[in-house]
Amino acid sequence: MNPERIFEAFPAPSYRGAQEAALRDVRDAFAADNDVVLVRAPTGSGKSLLARAVAGCARTVGEAEPSEAAGAYYTTPQVSQLDDVAADDLLADLNVIRGKSNYTCILPEERDTPVNQAPCVRERGYDCSVKHRCPYFSDRAIASNRSIAAMTLAYFMQTAGSEVFRKRDVVVIDEAHGLAEWAEMYATIRLGPRTVPFWDELRVPEIDGLDRAVRYAENLEQICTRRKDELLGQESLTPREVRQRDRLQELLGELDWFVSDYRDPESPTTWLVDQSEPRSNGSDGDGGGSEGDGEKLGGPLTIKPMNPERYLRHTVWDRGNKFALLSATILNKDAFCRQVGLDPADVALVDVPHTFPVENRPLYDVTQGKMTYEHRSETTPKLARTIVRLMQEHPDEKGLIHAHSYAIQERLADLLGDFGVGDRIRVHDRDDRDAALEEWKASDDPDVFLSVKMEEALDLKGDLCRWQVLCKAPFLNTGDSRVAHRLEEGQWAWYYRTALRTIVQACGRVVRAPDDYGATYLADSSLLDVFDRARSDMPDWFAAQVDRMERPELPAFEPSAAVDGSSSGDRSRSGSDRNSSGYSRSGRGGSGSRSRRSSGSSPLADVWDTDG
Repeated sequence: MNPERIFEAFPAPSYRGAQEAALRDVRDAFAADNDVVLVRAPTGSGKSLLARAVAGCARTVGEAEPSEAAGAYYTTPQVSQLDDVAADDLLADLNVIRGKSNYTCILPEERDTPVNQAPCVRERGYDCSVKHRCPYFSDRAIASNRSIAAMTLAYFMQTAGSEVFRKRDVVVIDEAHGLAEWAEMYATIRLGPRTVPFWDELRVPEIDGLDRAVRYAENLEQICTRRKDELLGQESLTPREVRQRDRLQELLGELDWFVSDYRDPESPTTWLVDQSEPRSNGSDGDGGGSEGDGEKLGGPLTIKPMNPERYLRHTVWDRGNKFALLSATILNKDAFCRQVGLDPADVALVDVPHTFPVENRPLYDVTQGKMTYEHRSETTPKLARTIVRLMQEHPDEKGLIHAHSYAIQERLADLLGDFGVGDRIRVHDRDDRDAALEEWKASDDPDVFLSVKMEEALDLKGDLCRWQVLCKAPFLNTGDSRVAHRLEEGQWAWYYRTALRTIVQACGRVVRAPDDYGATYLADSSLLDVFDRARSDMPDWFAAQVDRMERPELPAFEPSAAVDGSSSGDRSRSGSDRNSSGYSRSGRGGSGSRSRRSSGSSPLADVWDTDG
């Protein structure tokens, strides 16, 4: 790697904000012989451009010896982020490759067939006459031979050990704050009717510990191997059989990883096993671990790793010489490094300042109580009334509601419909979330979008959205065994820091440039509790937002005004008291007015919630 190339590798014609200073700091950090540099850059700082500049410092093929790694990888866990990179003319030399299922076969009779089910994977020895033009293999060949290959984190991890995508000199991971959680998710093994093709033929024992889980995994490996070999012995396969074969291959890798990691005395991974209730009718099948007719049967299994350092070493850290990890929300360097298996002493942190005026990104306290499960039925109607008043305050501006869960979204939609403002409300479900989002963004109407899990990777610049509401503190589900295990060990700082990370991400959705502006309203009092408990992990630029937080004076509840544009909100935003951010500040109290938790309250009582 040659850090001195970082400025000439920057792809934009000029710098904006703190980009030039950030490049200088990153260059110096790598020049000081750090193998890993964390770049904490807030929303709107142009992280993708910074990432391209770092990737451009990689050793070239011409500079490398035959045995030396050259080139760079750019990867991100978020598909939407990769889509943005692919569409950015300034990043045209990041050669994007996606998984096979994202490409369609070009054979005349197979034009509706994804490449992962095409004849080349269905028929043994199939000689494709158009493979040189196949969109997947063409993209793969280009990405593997060019200096910068771009892909999702999932594809990057799946290609570990690949002869095509070998070790490179530099690896850049964008939106890297959730690297540990993504690794835990990818390394989780789910054994059930949706993931094991022959599940209904198995007798699944009751798993009473990790040793028993390992023995069952070894037995299941043998069955999967037999089934896979049977499929491989056939001359041709149906699309369904192709899916089974590929899933069996994945499952074998997952099971082998679990068994070998568990039996490795030096592995730092802690494994947890969850098991559901057994199905009502069992079948003798071909075993799958049965040890006798008197054995208790169990149901589907989930085998989860915690802090999978060894998994990350194989899938990430062994894939490059130098690493740049970029995010707005790597909140605590030491804690992040421990989670991903890095020594904090060997990692440099570069802080990029926020260049958006703090008055353009205000936070407002409109808390109505707690949104934990036990308080939700009382708080949600108050929250719905507050949303109506916010619609009155913003009659001509689009709004986003972060509902946190589909249960909250559905209840809010019902209440808002009952109040008579349903014509201005849009919702989505699990299947149409992307289509519904794009339709709302494309609309010129001041509609309000009730979203679920859209706190990250959403760019709502300008008039796409001018205000948003956080309905619930985004605590992790305490019903998850990994979360419960950590809380049993007293890792409350991690718990609140994780919630804060999501809040900071959410607050960045509606302000995307120095001259942009957008208001964020906090409706759950537990959000304020997160600010208190995780204050030491809060970036300075976000702490400035919190310190300025005020309780607004909203119009009186008048649903008809929320849909006909005649609310007092017009008056409050058109008067002479409107500041540079576009918001009225009259009649609002200081930050001291925000509610605070009782110092004697129990953390568990404040956050316990099992519905996600």
